[in-house]
Amino acid sequence: MKTLFTIGYEGASLTDFISTLKRAGVQHVLDIRDVPQSRRPGFSKSALGAALGDNGISYSHVKALGDPKEGREAARRGDYERFRAIFERHLSTAEAQQGLVEAAKSVAHSPTVVLCYERDPKHCHRTIVAERLKGVCSLNVQHLGVVHNAGRQREYLSRAA
Repeated sequence: MKTLFTIGYEGASLTDFISTLKRAGVQHVLDIRDVPQSRRPGFSKSALGAALGDNGISYSHVKALGDPKEGREAARRGDYERFRAIFERHLSTAEAQQGLVEAAKSVAHSPTVVLCYERDPKHCHRTIVAERLKGVCSLNVQHLGVVHNAGRQREYLSRAA
């Protein structure tokens, strides 16, 4: 059975983020942010895609699976019930349904991680997307946490060996 990974980059450096993906064996990042821009260096769409490509990891953005602004605002306020209702309504649209089909193809093709910002998967729409994908294809879902200083630890271990 295939594994679909999910990850949030909140508080992470790009180096640690990529190291975490490599350690998990991820070959494709499926970005499901509605707006793939970030104040965090390296995590905006173009820069992230280039950095991942330099590390042998492919990248795609599926805007249709992004959380609408109203849902993001509800989540920021801690109104998770409203957030879920808004996102579930969004997932019923034809555009989001097509996005799920696109995502399922990606998952079937290579080890994939679903990316969004929030560190805690309980409060992120990527968990809802992962559960929907689990219903479409037979897979396990594993939430990854970015291992901080992963790149530096690996570098230190290789020098010590």
